[in-house]
Amino acid sequence: MKSRLMDILKGKFLVSEDAVKNWRFILFASVLAVFMIASSHSVDKKVHEIARLNDEVKELRSEYVDARATMQQMKLESAIMSRLKDKGLKQSETAPKKIVILEGR
Repeated sequence: MKSRLMDILKGKFLVSEDAVKNWRFILFASVLAVFMIASSHSVDKKVHEIARLNDEVKELRSEYVDARATMQQMKLESAIMSRLKDKGLKQSETAPKKIVILEGR
């Protein structure tokens, strides 16, 4: 057991007669490790992109809510009347009359 451990530590498994099998496995394990590292970096990039896009969606949603509230305030009759006062327009004191057109007469 002790001699086997010393052979591994000295690297004799890399230069022995059946070292080709060991080198193939080491090469396979190295390629597999490179693919795993690349995949991990790709996933990390996607996670950061998703987080950035979620922040952007939140920002745009709050901007939309703010614009909608401003527009609703501008549509109020009192707001319209106050803006039209500067131009000399005022609200009619008589209610509008509905005109009904009957077909066939």
